Amino acid sequence: MSDYQRSRALRTRAPASRTGLLLAGLGLGLAASWLYVRAKTREVEREHPPEGKFVTVDGVRLHYLERGEGPVLVLLHGIGVHAKDFELSGVLDAAARHYRVIAFDRPGYGYSERPRTTVWTPERQARLLHRALQELQIQSAIVLGHSWGTLPALAMGLQAPEVVRGLVLLGGYYYPSLRAEVPFTGAPALPVVGDLLSHTVSPLLSRMLWRPVTRRTFAPMPVSGRFKGLPVWMALRPKQLRATAADSAMLVPGAAMLARHYGELKVPVRILAGTGDRIIDFTHNSERLQGGVRDGQLELCPGVGHMLHYAHPEKVVAAVDAIAAQVGEPVLLRDARAEALARASESGV
Repeated sequence: MSDYQRSRALRTRAPASRTGLLLAGLGLGLAASWLYVRAKTREVEREHPPEGKFVTVDGVRLHYLERGEGPVLVLLHGIGVHAKDFELSGVLDAAARHYRVIAFDRPGYGYSERPRTTVWTPERQARLLHRALQELQIQSAIVLGHSWGTLPALAMGLQAPEVVRGLVLLGGYYYPSLRAEVPFTGAPALPVVGDLLSHTVSPLLSRMLWRPVTRRTFAPMPVSGRFKGLPVWMALRPKQLRATAADSAMLVPGAAMLARHYGELKVPVRILAGTGDRIIDFTHNSERLQGGVRDGQLELCPGVGHMLHYAHPEKVVAAVDAIAAQVGEPVLLRDARAEALARASESGV
C-alpha cells in the first residue's frame, strides 16, 4: 500500500472512530441519568409515602386525601402537581371546616395509577372519578377544579348532573387556542422515545427549569412559601412526567371537545381567575365561559396569577359556600366554642 492510500484510509477511519466515541459517551450519559433519576424517585417516595386512602375503580387504583365532615367537596388539581397542592394552598383544611373534602390524585399523578391502555381525555378521567365517588357511596358533591383539573370537572358536570351539584373553576383553560409549549412539554408522552426521555433527560431538564417555571406560574405575585413544601421530585418522577406530558398534549383537543357542550350544563358554575395570569388568558377563557353557561358567575382577582388558590384560599371557599347555599346543601357550621363544648362532652368533663 502506498503512502497516499495509507493516509486516505486513516482519514476515513477517523470520523468513524469519533462517531463511535460520541455514541459511547451518549450511552454512558443516558445510563448515568437513568440511575440518578431512579435513585431520586425511590428517595422521594420513601421520604413522602402516601398520606391518604386508596380506591380501586375499573382496575385503576386512585389515591386521595380526605378531611372533614358535611356536604362532599371534590378537588381536582392541575398539571404538574398532585392533591398535596390543595393542602399546601390552605384550601383543603379551610374547606374541611364545613365540608367532607376529597382531593384526588388524578390518574398518573401522586400515587394514582394511569394505565397506558387508555387515552385519558377529560371525559375519560371524569367517568373514572364519578365511578370512584360511587364506590365511596357518595351521592352528591360540589366539584372544584384548578387549571387542567377544570376540564374533568366540567365533564363530570355534563355527565352526571344528578351527582354534581355545582362547579367551582379556578384559572381554567376552556376554549382551544394556540399553545406553543405543547410540542415540547408533550414529548415524554411519545411512544418509546417518551419512555427514554422521561427516565433520563426530561427529569433533569425539568429540575433545572423548576424555579423559573414556578415563578412564572405564580407571577405577578412571588412564589408562595407554602408551595415550597411540595416535594419537587414527586413531580419529576417518570410516571408523573408522562402524565403531565399526556395531559399537556390533550389540553387543546380536550377543551375543543368540551366547549361544544358548555351550554348544556344544568348545574351552577362559579368561575375564578387572576387578571395577572401568565399561563392562561382569562379573557379568552374565564370571561368567555361565563357567557357560555346557563348559570355562571365570574369573580376576577386583580393582580393575581395562575395560582390564585394560594393568594386567596378564602375566596375559593366562599365560592364553594355560594354554590352550597344556592343548591341547598346543609353546610355544618362550626365555631371554636361549639367545638370546645363537643370535645368536653366526648371526654365526659
